[in-house]
Order: sequence, then C-alpha cells, then structure tokens
Amino acid sequence: SSSSSSSLEKEEIMTRIDALVKRILPLIAATIDDRSWRVRWTAASKFADVVHAFKTLHGAMDALVPNYEKLLQDPEAEVRTAATYNLSEVAKTKAMVYPAGWSGAGSDSDNGMDIDDDDDENKNTHRIPVAQRLVTRLVGLTEDDSVNVRAALAMVATELAPLLGKDASVSNLLPPMLLLLRDSSSEVRLNIISSLSLLNDVIGTDLLHQSLLPAILDLADDGKWRIRLAVIERIPLLAKQLGSDFFDDRLLGLCVGWLGDDISSIREAAAKNLQELTALLGTEWSVQNLFPRVRQVMEHPSYLRRMNAVQATALMATAMDVNSAQVEVLPILLEMHYDPVPNVRFNVAKGLGIVGTVFDRSVYQGQIVPILTLMENDPDRDVRYFASKTKELLSVAFEKST
Repeated sequence: SSSSSSSLEKEEIMTRIDALVKRILPLIAATIDDRSWRVRWTAASKFADVVHAFKTLHGAMDALVPNYEKLLQDPEAEVRTAATYNLSEVAKTKAMVYPAGWSGAGSDSDNGMDIDDDDDENKNTHRIPVAQRLVTRLVGLTEDDSVNVRAALAMVATELAPLLGKDASVSNLLPPMLLLLRDSSSEVRLNIISSLSLLNDVIGTDLLHQSLLPAILDLADDGKWRIRLAVIERIPLLAKQLGSDFFDDRLLGLCVGWLGDDISSIREAAAKNLQELTALLGTEWSVQNLFPRVRQVMEHPSYLRRMNAVQATALMATAMDVNSAQVEVLPILLEMHYDPVPNVRFNVAKGLGIVGTVFDRSVYQGQIVPILTLMENDPDRDVRYFASKTKELLSVAFEKST
C-alpha cells in the first residue's frame, strides 16, 4: 500500500540521516580537539552555523553541545573568545538536550560524539533547552583570565533571557550579569550596560537598578575620558530601556555634572545627552528634574560651566514643547546675555540661533530680536559677530516661513 511504502521511505531516509550524522560528527570533534589553535578557533567561530545545520537531526545536539562546551574551556583565549561570541546563537536553536553530566546521555562519553540510539520517548522528561544547559557555564566565563572572553560574554549573554524566561533568568542569568557589572575591566562593564535591554524586558527594572547604578557611577569617574564619553553615549539608551524611574538624584546629578568635565568632548556630549533625555522622557520630566539643575550650573563661578549650561539649555529647548520652552527656558537663556564673560555671552547668541526657529514670529520679534540688537553693540567683537550672524540667520529663516 501507499502508506507502507511511505513509511519505508521515511525509515530509509532516517537511516541515511543517522549514518550521515555518525560519519560527520566525529570529523567535527576532530577539529575541536585539533592540536592547532587556529583550527580550533575556526571551529569555534563557525560553531553556531554547524549547530543550526544539524539541529533537526536525531541525536546531533546531544553530541554537539558538549563539544561546544569544550571550546568554551579551550586553553587558548582566542578560541574561548570566538566560542563565547557564538553563545547566544547556539542557545537560540531551542533544541532539547540532556543536562551536563547526565548518566543517560550518550553525548557525554569520552569522545563526545556518540549518538544515543535509544528511544527518546522515555527520556524526553530528562531533556532541557540548550539555553538552560549553557547558562550554567556563565559563572565560569565571568572568571576567565582573558578580558576579551569576558567582554564577549557581556555582549551576548543577556540574549539568553528571552529563551530562559523570568524565573530561570533571575536564578541563573542575573548573578553572572551582576558579576560582569563589577568586572575590573571598564570595557566589560560598558558592554553589559549596553546589552541590558533584553534582560530588563524579562526580569524588570527593580532587580537591575540596585546593581546597575553603582556600575554607572563607577564608570563615570573612570580616569580614561573615552570611557566617560562611552557612558554618556549610553545614557539615552538606558533611558529608553529603563524609563524615567531609573534616574534618581545621583544619576541626574551625574548627567548635569558632566557639563563641568575637564575634557571638551565630554562637555559637548553632556549637553547633547541632556537634549536626548528631554526628547525621550518628555518636557514635563525635563522641566522638573533636569532644568533646575542646569540653572544652578548657570550660576557657577566657572565661566566654562556657565557656558556649557547655556549650550545645554538651548539644545534642551529644541526637544521641549513650544510653550514650555518659551515659558521655562527662553527667559533664562536671554538673561544670560548679562554674563560678565564674553565667551558666555556669545554662546547665548549662538544658542538663540539654535532655538529661535522653535518659536513663532511674535516671540522672535518681541523677545529675541531686542536682545540680539543689544548684543550687536557689545564691547566684545566676538559677541557682536555672533549676535549679528544669528540675527541674520533667524531673519532669513522667518522670511522663508512666511
């Protein structure tokens, strides 16, 4: 009959697949045990592709996963790093495998490539998702001597969270992630901070907040200015991921405090950061939490801080609703044209050029033009220059809008 013929064909196909698996998998094992670290590195780099190619074949994953774990413990740091980069992709196969060390798994034999031919029906209850098996390896990787391995882990480990679910993520994934947040390497800490969104989506903000904030505060004081810059650039990402509740007094103070950094690139990035936070978290939040702190900086004895506060104020105003920008921000910005230091005053003129087109013609003519006209008669030539330039640019912009 056709049904028996189909059954025989299916059985023959499965027999051929099993033969293929048993022939090829030992070859893969040979590359993993190769004496040359470059061969093992190539195997580690391509292992996710191998897993995805074999994941549907009977017994293959029980043989492949233990060998992948060998690559995670390879003597060479380059091999371990390449294997670690593939961690999340291997876990995403969603295949079911035996737990590590389970006595019933043929996969954990000495050569690591024996295929379990027994009927799986009585053993399926012992199988677990690949992600659940691999997550047990994370603590060991957080203690790896190579910073490159730990940095790679910090980039990909949180991708296991959606695969594990909340309970398993809290019990098995969160502890190694918290260890990475306290890593001695700033690169590792930056990587984990940048990849927290998936973990946050699964376990929630509250469990992360207590450990995440100290890591950010520590990085903010890093002696390397590029590290501080990288932290600033990641603050909007955290705002998007974790929301306004994440920003307590210490972090708010930090965001505004960067306006006084010794490095000009940091100060510029800090002003841009305040603009992005305003856009992400809203005008009302910014007016209540950020702008009062920026106003305090405008009264600082250092003219550099006052100048940076003026720049930040203009940028923040462009991200606010028009009414709030007019009522809350514009009067303060205009008032700063009285500052005794020319550098601050000409930044007021530049700031008015940035924010001027946000308002309608009546505000432009009634509030901005009179101040720019006064500044055109300033004793300092740079102030006069920027006042005239801004007045000219705004005039052209409003003429085009009519």
